Amino acid sequence: MRYLFENYELDSGRRELSRDTNVVALAPQTFDLLDYLIRNRERVVGKDELITAIWKGRCVSDGALTTRLNAARSAIGDSGERQRLIKTLARKGYRFIGTVQEADRAPTMAVNESQRETAKTALTLPDKPSLAVLPFTNLSSDPEQEYFADGMVEDIITGLSRSKSLFVIARQSTFSYKSKPIDIRQVGRELGVRYVLEGSVRKFGDRVRISGQLIEATTGAHLWADRFDSQLSDIFDLQDQVTSSVIGALFPQLERAEIARAKRKPTENLQAYDYYLRALSSFYQFSREQNIEALRLTRLAVEIDPELAAAYALGAYCCLQRKVFGWTVDADQERDETRGLARRAIELDKEDPTVLVRVGQAIAAVLYELDEGITLVCQAHELNPNLAVARYTIGWDHIRRGNVEEALRQFHAGVRLSPMDPFLFLMQTGIACAHFLTDQYEDGASWAKSAVLHRPNYLIAQFILAACHALSGRVEDARIIGARLTEARPAVRVSALVPKLARIYTPEHLEKIARACRIMGLPS
Repeated sequence: MRYLFENYELDSGRRELSRDTNVVALAPQTFDLLDYLIRNRERVVGKDELITAIWKGRCVSDGALTTRLNAARSAIGDSGERQRLIKTLARKGYRFIGTVQEADRAPTMAVNESQRETAKTALTLPDKPSLAVLPFTNLSSDPEQEYFADGMVEDIITGLSRSKSLFVIARQSTFSYKSKPIDIRQVGRELGVRYVLEGSVRKFGDRVRISGQLIEATTGAHLWADRFDSQLSDIFDLQDQVTSSVIGALFPQLERAEIARAKRKPTENLQAYDYYLRALSSFYQFSREQNIEALRLTRLAVEIDPELAAAYALGAYCCLQRKVFGWTVDADQERDETRGLARRAIELDKEDPTVLVRVGQAIAAVLYELDEGITLVCQAHELNPNLAVARYTIGWDHIRRGNVEEALRQFHAGVRLSPMDPFLFLMQTGIACAHFLTDQYEDGASWAKSAVLHRPNYLIAQFILAACHALSGRVEDARIIGARLTEARPAVRVSALVPKLARIYTPEHLEKIARACRIMGLPS
């Protein structure tokens, strides 16, 4: 059956959503949700009914349902604010309220086949990272692993599709290559993507091994490969774990590959997105000079494309980096700049998790508007639970509320999701602080040392390390670091520092920090 509404067509038989003559990339569960709402559009569909229909009764969070709803709305030009086509009825459920016409499938099949033939020769690469996840090969003799492998690939596609900074080919297209000989370059040409992820599943005894590799389709170069071993006791839990691990590993690799590609381009051919990528490369150098260069490049990006939300968000992130690393020159001017960049980014895109997390962290840390900033980060996390850096802010919010154990869980989740993340030192520092606050000084010192080794100029990690030494009795070590901190920040005084930290820590935790400051010898 074909369902026609506005300039969209949903073909339930072919499992395709089209806008005008273009197929809209849609994750399988998002398609199922949209299809179910349209078929039951004459009534309100409850949350439990949707979960039963889409997830077959599996236990899923409200966040997972919200993510699918947001994706469905986005695919048809709707949003949670407008609710033009999908309406939420508080405490009742959801209903598709658009005007729908039903038609048989025959005409669409002929048209789409023709379009598909044309598309094979006309596809061009998008101006953002584009990826196809191919069906994983089942290397086991157990045919049951075929379903496991297919389900895992579906979840990986869904997880990657949450990021608006990626162009991800829908499952319906990539699974057409299942059980066929694969030429990666041909796949790249036919699907119009720069990167291809392929992999395999092998079961041995009560364990399973999943291998994956990321390939640049245009050159055939292998960019990343890894494998994941686990027990097969809870297959759904394993599927979720592996999916999160693959996505967490892939995002930094794709980002690095795109940055390297942009840096190879001659400067006279750069477009807005290339300037953004070069700005990101400079940002990740974590130096004062490269911070200035990153901000300059974001300005060039928005001159070319004034609606590139990611560039405004990165600009706000540069202001945050300047504050965190002590490079502030004019605090008032930089607060105003942060506010302007952050507001513009949100005006342009309220549904990109990367934009939301960067803007949220900048608003919280530079403007000290903690509640608004953390709300934006939580929205980013809801849209993309695999966004590791969001866990860092959520963890610090738990510390602010005195929930140290929950904070520790969030920090560890960030490390697990993205063990090669450029912001790994932030998660390590968070873990160190949580251990310090719970009197686990040796563990805290160990994690703080890892953060310092990862990013020596991040003085907060050095401060936590000194604090752990101070309260564990290693006074001399604490004072050596304290002297180093005083040399780096001559203006720092405990009397000025403690009121600032009062925004983040409970009175009990604040007293412990003040005591550590005195022991490490910071000026009063």
